[in-house]
Amino acid sequence: MFPIHDHNPARSTPYVTWALIAINTVIFLLTWPYLLDQQTALAFFSHWALIPAKVTLTGDWSGIVTSMFLHGGLMHLLGNMLFLYIFGDNVEDALGHVGFLLFYLACGIFAALVHYWSNPLSEIPTVGASGAIAGVLGGYLMLYPRARVDVAIIFFVFFQIIQLPAWFMLGYWFLIQLLFGMASDPTTGGVAYWAHAGGFIAGVVLILPAWLMRGGPAWWRRTHGMPPYPEMVYPERFSRIPRVRRSRRRPRR
Repeated sequence: MFPIHDHNPARSTPYVTWALIAINTVIFLLTWPYLLDQQTALAFFSHWALIPAKVTLTGDWSGIVTSMFLHGGLMHLLGNMLFLYIFGDNVEDALGHVGFLLFYLACGIFAALVHYWSNPLSEIPTVGASGAIAGVLGGYLMLYPRARVDVAIIFFVFFQIIQLPAWFMLGYWFLIQLLFGMASDPTTGGVAYWAHAGGFIAGVVLILPAWLMRGGPAWWRRTHGMPPYPEMVYPERFSRIPRVRRSRRRPRR
């Protein structure tokens, strides 16, 4: 299950969101040659990724920032940039360009710290913008909990697009991070679930001043949790599974 777009247009041009997408993409293209060979990739990430054991043993915290702009593969990059593209513009609209950039970086740093605290002796390199983007999701949830999000559900040959309120889609995403974070083994590679959860919580907390300036719960009651301006309208889309007609011919034996 992943989002396609929301019905919440931004009133201002999201220059920072676009710039972050461009920067992450350019860096990925520049580092792509290092990812083609496992040994080369490990050597590269040993310098630029976040490695908790390296922080513990040497006190080198530089990977907390540099890891936010690195990705381990094309699908890793595309998934992160999709979420940033859908939800980043509205949070940037609420915080302003400079405020959003600081918000994004702060969420990413906090997410990295939570990941470090979850297993400070891990030698596994961690990369990706997902911690910072999780903060964007948390901020979006506080600002527009009932904004409509079109979500694609894919299960083998089944494909369906449905509309969900942001609180359900983002709340479900956050719950998955918590459950898998508690169930996963932090000594093995995989998804940094605690970084996602930490970034999301950071986004909820850091967006509070902007939320309170709008009235807090009173603003929710006034807007009913929806965007305070007309929603984007997309044409209705229906997904169909093609039917396979039965052949009347008997199978050969």
